[in-house]
Amino acid sequence: MWPAGSEEAASTLAPHETRSGAAWLACAEPAEVDEFLDGLSENALLSLPWLFEFWALPHQLPPGGDWKSWVIMGGRGAGKTRAGSEWVRRMVEGPTATAPGRCHRLALLGETYEQAREVMVMGESGILACSPPDRRPVWEAGRRRLVWANGATATVYSAHDYEALRGPQFDGAWVDELAKWQKAEEAWDMLQFALRLGEHPQQVVTTTPKNIAVLKRILANASTVTTHAPTDANRAYLAESFLTEVAARYGGTRQGRQELEGVLLDDVEGALWSSAMLEACRVERAPKLSRVVVAVDPAVTAGRASDECGIVVAGVVCEGEPGNWRGYVLEDATVKGSPMDWARAAIAAMDRHGAERLVAEVNQGGDLVEQVIRQVDPLVPFRGLRAGRGKGLRAEPVAALYEQGRVKHLRTGNLGALEDQLTQMTVRGFEGRGSPDRLDALVWAIHELMIEPAAGWRRPQVRGL
Repeated sequence: MWPAGSEEAASTLAPHETRSGAAWLACAEPAEVDEFLDGLSENALLSLPWLFEFWALPHQLPPGGDWKSWVIMGGRGAGKTRAGSEWVRRMVEGPTATAPGRCHRLALLGETYEQAREVMVMGESGILACSPPDRRPVWEAGRRRLVWANGATATVYSAHDYEALRGPQFDGAWVDELAKWQKAEEAWDMLQFALRLGEHPQQVVTTTPKNIAVLKRILANASTVTTHAPTDANRAYLAESFLTEVAARYGGTRQGRQELEGVLLDDVEGALWSSAMLEACRVERAPKLSRVVVAVDPAVTAGRASDECGIVVAGVVCEGEPGNWRGYVLEDATVKGSPMDWARAAIAAMDRHGAERLVAEVNQGGDLVEQVIRQVDPLVPFRGLRAGRGKGLRAEPVAALYEQGRVKHLRTGNLGALEDQLTQMTVRGFEGRGSPDRLDALVWAIHELMIEPAAGWRRPQVRGL
């Protein structure tokens, strides 16, 4: 399955290692590295660069078990393509260049023929680049396929032209960037009918996750296994300037959670906030604000099993009529801990942003909420708020302001987790996991800054001369 000498290299490392070989070498003392390399034969030393199991990150190695689909979800640059290429090698290569492997006929399915060829076959992490010289397949451009010395083939297909999968049959498949295909459902279903060769045909999906039905259906299947990694997991192979730039621009945002952390973001049907709405409301900085408040949704209990205490900082520019007012969500400072922990965090957020008032829901804690806060700062301007309606009804007018484009999110505000909660709030209530603590704090902040003041606003009277 691997080049001659590779098993020797792996077995030499094994007594030392519970991490990848690359991680061990990076941390080992020079004498240990020399001892390891000196212990390898010439064949083993030459095979080492091609031994992916030695260099791979945990998310790039196939899980054990009798799975049908392996979904590798990760951020941009997390090493998904390399994992797909190496899995293809693992399936088609035998003990020698001409010996058969587990698979003999594979499908390589990308969004278009061009993307599949340029990324999966010829890319820097594609199959050709990952194959050692004595195992490198031949690319037959006219037939859009790779051919190995042992007779195995891997043919390129396009999700746009999914009907081309009607007829061929395979014992394995690699599917790349499924979540961005325009015809993902149709192409995936057609591939399933074609995976009918061999004793147990398998398929690998490498993708940055998006909230599409076919991906969620695959992940929910009992025969699916997953591995996951953020962009940062592969930082040793990425430009430092790239990592710095994307972290500054997208870190802490909902888009960053998807594109950098590789998290599948799920919008609930009937949600008051959508992903598109939240992406449209981002700004780089806030203007000079008329008012700033810190809103707190206190945790009912303390300890490990307690909910988080939602702490959100927001401001408003209230010039002219209420229809011209604009709100800005500046920071999610939510914490988990004791009452004194969240009280200190809330006061610290006030200091950071020059907030003029702290508002907190007191339905659960009553006067105790204010008492805890005043233990940290006896003079803090505080207002207790009581909820008279359900969470969904209270959130509706706030969501309406977002729809009108009147509430903006600061990119640097660490708002990703808050935005996740927003996309799972409906008029029926919160349909996500746990308590919507961050969302509740946001709703209180916008009510304090925009909704209640607008309800009491009166047009200024202009007297005649």
